[in-house]
Amino acid sequence: MTRLLLPLLACLNLAAAPAGNAGGIFGPASANGGSFGVPMQIVLMLAALTLLPAFVMSVTPFLRIVLVLHFLRQALGTQTAPSNQVLVGLSLFLTVLLMQPVIGQVQQQAWTPMQNGEIGIAEAAERAAVPLRSFLLKYAREKDTALMLELAKAPAPRSPADLELKVLIPAYVLSELKTGFQIGAVVFLPFLVIDLVVASVTLAIGMVQLPPVMLSAPFKVLLFVLVDGWNLVVGSLVKSF
Repeated sequence: MTRLLLPLLACLNLAAAPAGNAGGIFGPASANGGSFGVPMQIVLMLAALTLLPAFVMSVTPFLRIVLVLHFLRQALGTQTAPSNQVLVGLSLFLTVLLMQPVIGQVQQQAWTPMQNGEIGIAEAAERAAVPLRSFLLKYAREKDTALMLELAKAPAPRSPADLELKVLIPAYVLSELKTGFQIGAVVFLPFLVIDLVVASVTLAIGMVQLPPVMLSAPFKVLLFVLVDGWNLVVGSLVKSF
């Protein structure tokens, strides 16, 4: 699993590598000719680009953020406003903001020494896994981690720092799914109350020409705007990490 990290990082800087650089993106050519050639670099870049979306969605705050924003849009009843592109874009930029410390540590501890030829790919992968593992451990629940260890039939590690990424990543995803649904339910409740009140009033006065959801939508949007909802939701999400 740790060996996936370096191709993912490599795709970010491959385009910037000079065509005549014999060592390519993986640093200067070694004396025994062990560096990757241009065809192999292209293969690694394409593989990394294929895995990158799943990597971003699985091991970053993107999962929790996009879940909560989806619940918020459903609660507002605006269907396609904001659009999926807007929600995904906002989630992505917030993810980059939150992951900056981890990215900086990976670049300083693994990527830069590897480019300078000071360490090999295997050691760089191990170094890159350390800050990522520390981030995942903060939010992966012990119950989910124990489940993944059981499913993988792996022995319990001596310490959380010894957990392998193949166990830690799915545990983190399960934990983030639960957290995202919990926050989404809390966000949904105030708007559900408005729906119930409007539905009760419309039925009491015998107004059946318009569906209650259509009548409650302006009130929900107005309430959300008055309390500066986007600021509150985004601020709370970022502060939860």
